[in-house]
Amino acid sequence: MSGKRGNGEGSIYPYRNGFAAYVWVTTPDEKRKRKYVYGPSRTVVHEKWVNLHAEASKGPVATSVPTLGQYLADWVREVVQPELKPKTAETYAMHVRLYITPGLGGKRLDKLTVRDVRKWINDLMVQCQCCAQGKDARRPEQHRDPKQRRRCCAVGRCCQQLPSRRTVQDARTVLRSALTHAMTEELITKNVAGLVKVRSVRRKKPKPWSVEEARTFLEAARAAGDPLYPAYVLTLVLGLRRGEVLGLTWDSVDLDAQELTVEHSLQRIQRRLVHDETKTEASTAVLPLPDICVAALKLRREAQEAARNAAGELWTENRFVFTTRYGTPVEPRNFNRQFAGRADRAGVRRIRLHDTRHTCGSLLAALDVHPRIAMQILRHSKIAVTMEVYTHVPSEETRKALRRLGKHLGAQLST
Repeated sequence: MSGKRGNGEGSIYPYRNGFAAYVWVTTPDEKRKRKYVYGPSRTVVHEKWVNLHAEASKGPVATSVPTLGQYLADWVREVVQPELKPKTAETYAMHVRLYITPGLGGKRLDKLTVRDVRKWINDLMVQCQCCAQGKDARRPEQHRDPKQRRRCCAVGRCCQQLPSRRTVQDARTVLRSALTHAMTEELITKNVAGLVKVRSVRRKKPKPWSVEEARTFLEAARAAGDPLYPAYVLTLVLGLRRGEVLGLTWDSVDLDAQELTVEHSLQRIQRRLVHDETKTEASTAVLPLPDICVAALKLRREAQEAARNAAGELWTENRFVFTTRYGTPVEPRNFNRQFAGRADRAGVRRIRLHDTRHTCGSLLAALDVHPRIAMQILRHSKIAVTMEVYTHVPSEETRKALRRLGKHLGAQLST
């Protein structure tokens, strides 16, 4: 090999115990900067130098590797928010903000190791989040309500508010997803988060209401004239989720054909109500309406018309089925509170609103809904699965009581 440098190779020079080289490149922010490469020998550096020249000729080149925190901020803004559903994007951003960036954000992206991730997970599992996030410190020292004052971590009494194993697992999943994208962008060569094992979470089996409890709840709501009674009927009988019920519009309801189309959901995301299409295609469906649902929706239509007349110019028209007395959408958290309060007043145990979906099949059987119609409502692919649910039918007394409830609504509407 000749001792003379090749054309343009003056940028390759001895450096410490090896060699270094640089190439002038255009950065993503359209600035001209030097990009350096290093190696133990001139041959190795020359190869890297040639490759870097080729890369620079194709387009912008980053001159420095970002920290994990910097990369995650860009990933959330440029990838997560444009490509994922708003609620999912909000959840990803929350895990990044509260758990990943505080623990690993200062690490350089390409220097992140399996050991770093494992230590982060182990530390997160024993870290009080009230201390880490300053929850108690944000409370005022003095307040007329003692519950609103500083009371634990900020006054030296750590409350040990540890994250659940599910939360830790979800945070690791978000980190793994981010590093997978970094691999596709050729910023790193391996996904270290995917190499760390986290013990799987044992899911708790829900304990939904029995048909008797659901009947008691519905009868109490109807007797009290609860304006959300029709929403409770749709939740229990059709198994609709909270967002699907509150996002329902009259354009999606056909009472003459006795059909309801589930196609939108209402959720509070980043301090604003978002009315968007359902999360997946499987969630979008046309459901047949049993008689009790038709009667409840007719009752709701009359009640809404009365509220519209009473509100006058204060009424906000938006076509939602379930609204406040001024026509505005029902706040999702308020719906949860109303549901829990109604359960207490009805004398039935509190359950999660989402767990009412598990009572749906038994209620359909109790209401004598034909198995084929129930199959559509439950969204089963095989009738055999529906029939298995139908084998667990409630007592005849309960069946009669539910039928009376539906008939009472029909009579109420005809008067």
